[in-house]
Amino acid sequence: MRLLVVGSVAYDSVETAYGKVDRALGGSATFFAMASSLLAPTHVVAVVGEDFRPSDMARLQARGVDTSGIEVVPGETFRWGGVYSQHFETRTTLFTELNVFSDFSPRVPPQHRSAELVFLANIHPALQYEVLDQVEKPKFVALDTMNFWISGERDALVKVLGRIDALFLNDEEAYALSGVGNLLMAARAIQKMGPKTVVIKRGEHGAVLFHGDTIRHTPALLLDTVRDPTGAGDTFAGGFMGYLATQPEINVAALEGAMVMGTLAASVSVEDFSVDALERADLKSILSRQKTLQTLSLRAELDEAALLAR
Repeated sequence: MRLLVVGSVAYDSVETAYGKVDRALGGSATFFAMASSLLAPTHVVAVVGEDFRPSDMARLQARGVDTSGIEVVPGETFRWGGVYSQHFETRTTLFTELNVFSDFSPRVPPQHRSAELVFLANIHPALQYEVLDQVEKPKFVALDTMNFWISGERDALVKVLGRIDALFLNDEEAYALSGVGNLLMAARAIQKMGPKTVVIKRGEHGAVLFHGDTIRHTPALLLDTVRDPTGAGDTFAGGFMGYLATQPEINVAALEGAMVMGTLAASVSVEDFSVDALERADLKSILSRQKTLQTLSLRAELDEAALLAR
């Protein structure tokens, strides 16, 4: 199945305890597509400025990403800069320069409107709604959001939630959107807003899938090296949606596989700055981490009879 992602293609300036980069390729749609395109044809709708390097466009195209929906307009590309604390507990934003992204009005090319899967990356919920008016009955629509939209554009966000199948957000955002501080209760409250599937990302603590009455937890892969967590959530979503695009039916089993694929892809992304680690990886090398992930899940079965007899 074909996959459409609408979001940002940007330049990031990032500093961590392991180094720093300036004007490195980033953006939600970029991280997403670099992961998803390993599994399925991925079409990107975004906007960049005249300063966007042709070599960076070529990097996406070399991965097989369809960039025909990326508009190049007068002005400068969206830029973000941030510094992470030594152990990544906090992130301080140094600057956010929207530039051409401030006037972004997504226009889905006719050839992409019939994509079977759609991912609405973190942009204004009113723009996400506009995209849904342009696509033709996709089988599965997922959306990402953030606290900025939850607190400042709640009505617009709730409106678009009624038209999607899945919502991606972190635990803090889930509490803010639902108004409750319990993970299960928050997910149930969000499901009542529209999305049957809710994926709550918990960073180094993994992610939790809520699909109808089904609940599944996937631990994060423990790594020797984490250099830059920027884009990890978008990469997770890319792996997740890319995997779904390979499945004949989107059911619980497919969603469970998608959780694993998203976790594996994100574990690669954080090992270097920008999309560099993802760019070097192929599907085989990412899947080779699956056995390591499986060892993190407890398989012990308690002997109920013996324990109760003590």
